[in-house]
Amino acid sequence: MSGPVLVIELAEAVPLEAIQRLREFLVRSSARFEEKRVGKYDVNIHAESLGITDTGGVDGRRPVMVSLMGPGIGDEAIFQAEHADEVDQEPLIGFTPTHAVDVIAFCNSPVDHVVTALLTADVIDVIGGVANVELREDQVPIVAGLPGIVATMTDPWPAVYGSAEFLRAWAQQPGFRLLK
Repeated sequence: MSGPVLVIELAEAVPLEAIQRLREFLVRSSARFEEKRVGKYDVNIHAESLGITDTGGVDGRRPVMVSLMGPGIGDEAIFQAEHADEVDQEPLIGFTPTHAVDVIAFCNSPVDHVVTALLTADVIDVIGGVANVELREDQVPIVAGLPGIVATMTDPWPAVYGSAEFLRAWAQQPGFRLLK
């Protein structure tokens, strides 16, 4: 079963030094690490490495794909397809994304939602960017007062753009769950 997905919007290509720091972070945090190409990693993240102590009885090694995409790095067609139906992001976040990182969980238990949010926050800490988070209607008031919000939108669907601080604060909310 597919799990939650978060996207980190980037204003420019990620320097190779930052990609190397991301790779090193993922190697340290993973029980299994496979580099599909530079910037694309299939990993089993140790939930404990993200500070998660309650895994809800599931194995603490969570399967996740971290994939940097855009011109010059790979998966450019996926980047274009994912951004084809986006609103003009520049007024919201101050730039039009040229690259992105998808953080994709391969399982859908509650811990996978927390792992996805916290791993995305850590990736932002390493390479920068702004998380693009789609919301359910009932989640809009829950996230409204959280720190680290860059922008919100309601049309064509509810979403928030936020920092690593936002993701960490939201993941601590009771009943936390990502939309997709």
